Amino acid sequence: MLKTLDLNQVMVLDIETVPQYPHYSELPAHLQYLWEQKTHHQRKEDQDPDEFYERAGIFAEFGKVICISLGIFNIHNGTNELRVKSFAGHDEREILQQFQALMNKQSPSLCFCAHNGKEFDFPTFVADY
Repeated sequence: MLKTLDLNQVMVLDIETVPQYPHYSELPAHLQYLWEQKTHHQRKEDQDPDEFYERAGIFAEFGKVICISLGIFNIHNGTNELRVKSFAGHDEREILQQFQALMNKQSPSLCFCAHNGKEFDFPTFVADY
């Protein structure tokens, strides 16, 4: 399969997320309650929700996208190039809109490549795309 793959149609993707709020104490009370319920079985017995909040960025309900980085191969006539583009900032909506605008210009035959993409990156941008 890899021998027949056109690298010019491969886009490498990575999405970085952080917690929506910098600290657990800044969460509104109803979100603190939801965080406690969501993470109850994942936390160690002696670990309180505040300590575990540093992981909030990987939970869709409690995280936000701060950066999407893309790389696309450009291989023609003996030249090998990887072009890289990143969308970053504090406004998740703006980042996703910029990413969507770029994706709207891409070929529908584009193939995505990511570390842990099926579990994290692809559901993140497909749900919001």
